Amino acid sequence: MTIRTRFAPSPTGYLHIGGARTALFSWLYARKHGGSFILRVEDTDRERSTRESVNAILEGMAWLGLDYDEGPFFQTERFPRYREVIQRLLDSGHAYHCYCTPEELETMREEQRARGEKPRYDGRCRHRTEPRDGVDPVVRFRNPLEGEVLVDDAVHGRTLFANRELDDLIIARSDGSPTYNLTVVVDDLDMGITHVVRGDDHLNNTPRQVNILRALGAEPPRYAHVPMILGSDGKRLSKRHGAVSVMQYREEGYLPEALLNYLVRLGWSHGDQEVFSLDEMTQLFDIDAVHKAASAFNPDKLVWLNHHWIMHSETAHVANHLTHHLGERGIDPAAGGPDLMAVVEAQRERCKSLVEMADKSTFFYREFDEFDEKAARKNLTGETRPALADLRERLAGLSSWEAEAIHGEILAVAEAHDLKLGKVAQPVRVAVSGGTVSPPIDATLELLGQDATLARLDRAIAHIDAAND
Repeated sequence: MTIRTRFAPSPTGYLHIGGARTALFSWLYARKHGGSFILRVEDTDRERSTRESVNAILEGMAWLGLDYDEGPFFQTERFPRYREVIQRLLDSGHAYHCYCTPEELETMREEQRARGEKPRYDGRCRHRTEPRDGVDPVVRFRNPLEGEVLVDDAVHGRTLFANRELDDLIIARSDGSPTYNLTVVVDDLDMGITHVVRGDDHLNNTPRQVNILRALGAEPPRYAHVPMILGSDGKRLSKRHGAVSVMQYREEGYLPEALLNYLVRLGWSHGDQEVFSLDEMTQLFDIDAVHKAASAFNPDKLVWLNHHWIMHSETAHVANHLTHHLGERGIDPAAGGPDLMAVVEAQRERCKSLVEMADKSTFFYREFDEFDEKAARKNLTGETRPALADLRERLAGLSSWEAEAIHGEILAVAEAHDLKLGKVAQPVRVAVSGGTVSPPIDATLELLGQDATLARLDRAIAHIDAAND
């Protein structure tokens, strides 16, 4: 059997964290077994579905690197097929027209609640043979009245559902449009889906879908209903917990590897291992090893993983993602300034996000507007001016602009002025970066370049002179 999995988001918003995890689990299972991963867009909610949301989903999948083998397929393009299946179910007696009005259905539910019963459709149109004037009927699936549905779920195990507890669900609205439980069944059947990975909020839909599949003469796929993701307060992860859009994590400076690594650990584990490359995930992931219990989202753990991947990913890969954040700050690193990979090498140890790295690296590519007031007041003073001026002249005479030679001149200035190395390095750092944080000062000056370094030392000396006038 060739494994075929699918990810089927509704384009009514962005690609959120829960959806991304579902996509990842489906993708990993297909990739591990040499199967196919299909992207299907469930856009039958025409009022809420938007092209912008479709683009957001596709953009999120692309950023994460979750490539699909087939699709994207759109349900709105498959309405003729759904109508065909609905008619087939009607012709075979597995579905029927229901002429109950909304008012009648509400009265029925109120009476059931008054009797202490669970509100549900009571099948009153099951045996109706005549149409009802003035009422556009819905189509209901004729669910079996006896027996049980066994769902052998990869996560929750074997679960039995009594058919008598399942009412006759609507599979076509009064305007003829199909409902979710019908479209998902037809799509999974037509696309040959062998394994369905989705949130456990869909578990109660599964026996109904199994019955529809069997009415169509098909065997259901293997289901895996993964647990929900909770916020730190124990409630289902939502907008109130902060960033839940995949692309928002990109904007906050996370590498896709870090987010994927974090998501795979929300409900799955392999011993005590915390760090997984995508190749390792693909080899080790098993849908049967996903836990039943809900997972809590821990932002601190994600930050830790992000720093790990900034530290250990290929330099060119980090630089590629960093360009986006520099671009957001109006910087084109290819237009001038130091080699971006060299900047990544210098900054990666001290930066936990690409946003932090971009903010701390802008001074390499453009002049800063002003000195940090506190830093300048402490470091750019009449006392530090002689050392800064001496260093400026020494650096101007360097024929080889390399960190080792630069370091030698800083040491020589410190000795000449009877200062500790830090008493020279920190004023220089403020002079060239505007603040107190940068890579080691010799590496900082090498990256900045000789001309920019001398110009900024001149600016700092002028600042001191102006302050002392």
